[in-house]
Amino acid sequence: MKLIVAYIQPHKLNDVKEELYRSEIYKLSVTNSLGCGQQKGYHESYRGVDIEVNLLKKIRVEIAVNDEFVEPTVEAIVRGARTGEIGDGKIFVTPLEDVIRIRSGERGTDAVG
Repeated sequence: MKLIVAYIQPHKLNDVKEELYRSEIYKLSVTNSLGCGQQKGYHESYRGVDIEVNLLKKIRVEIAVNDEFVEPTVEAIVRGARTGEIGDGKIFVTPLEDVIRIRSGERGTDAVG
């Protein structure tokens, strides 16, 4: 079992969801987040004062999958999120020690679904 965490551009969320659905991956969690990387932010002027904005809006997508779904999930996220420009995002894949479905008490790969 793996936990896949992806940080993507907000305007690419629908494209990523469509690609995930095409790959038969339906369960995900989505959170708004702020972050910076190679983009390094931008400058804007507010009431004549120069302001550096270095935390940019991103979307955090989390998906718990069984091992056979890791590559299809990663490939679907890349297909949906890639523009070829700096700021497309990152994907992190980490092992999951255990998963428990609260409703039924199922554990492990059965709980992931």
